[in-house]
Amino acid sequence: MSVTAPPAGDRSAAAARPEQPGVAVVRRPVRVRLLWLLALVALLLVLSWLSIAIGSRVVSLEEILAALGGSREGLGEASVTKRIWRTALALLIGVALGLAGGVMQGVTRNPLADPGILGVNMGASLAVVVGIAYFGLWTYTGFIWTAILGAAATAVFVYVIGSLGRGGATPLKLALAGAATSAAALSFINAVVLPRGDIAGGVRSWQIGGVGGATLDAIVQVLPFLVVGTAICLLSARALNALALGDELAAGLGERVAAARAFAALGAVLLCGAATAVAGPIGFVGLVIPHLCRLLVGVDYRWLLPFSALAGAALLTLSDIVGRVIARPEEIDVGIVTALVGAPFFIMIVRRQKVREI
Repeated sequence: MSVTAPPAGDRSAAAARPEQPGVAVVRRPVRVRLLWLLALVALLLVLSWLSIAIGSRVVSLEEILAALGGSREGLGEASVTKRIWRTALALLIGVALGLAGGVMQGVTRNPLADPGILGVNMGASLAVVVGIAYFGLWTYTGFIWTAILGAAATAVFVYVIGSLGRGGATPLKLALAGAATSAAALSFINAVVLPRGDIAGGVRSWQIGGVGGATLDAIVQVLPFLVVGTAICLLSARALNALALGDELAAGLGERVAAARAFAALGAVLLCGAATAVAGPIGFVGLVIPHLCRLLVGVDYRWLLPFSALAGAALLTLSDIVGRVIARPEEIDVGIVTALVGAPFFIMIVRRQKVREI
């Protein structure tokens, strides 16, 4: 049976149709989407302000304004300066993880896809740990390139393993392959770190995932990779809309399926690798955020990906604030907070979706 492609003007509408009968599709008017966008931007501004103001020591408005004006004289101004870089890094890492999760779910058509669940973050972590232990890797640039290579190799490995057998790369097989790969990578990390007492403390702290060690240098080093990865992901939105219809229909619409998948996956790998190199393997942001954003703006990736980026930044910043408040004057790393939020959400998705393809 031949497949007739719809006119170009109807492609976006076609991409919004459900792939399976009986699967509900959320559609939102543009006006509603714009209102949600304004609300999300306002939430980000509020959370950014709270992230700067709240910590082991609450700072006043005067101290914040003085620090923004360049003053470093008082203890409050010094705290504000440190929190500014911490907040900036939390926003950047949240954008990267939320966007990467949305793209991975689109590329694999898998509701369980997430940099952590598919093992990509842990593969990047293993590459960095091996670089530190055996190659004297200590620069941010070295961390980032090594993490990106590790993330790319792990993504390819998990997809190949999950594609073996009948039915190809189903959500269940990808999730199982990712879980097994994560467990294996974690075992290798422990095997590398245990004999090396000189690096064990720093590596274990970094493995939890957090933004407490944020510096201007770290942000400057990671920013170009995040910008390039973000641009690639956003440019892949139309292709992901076509891929949501299935490979045959996407090809009928004139999409080069393999090239589109590879291009979108490249952006996700860049984001995952760079984020992991600087902040450690933070999980579940890329799982939770795209599902929540679908409830707000529907399944059109031209809207879903930007919303996932902004909502990811909001979630990670909020998690960082919560980690600073509930254990004051100590802190709970943001990776622990996102895991506490994401694990029940993961179980809920598995129960509702029954690990079917979307």
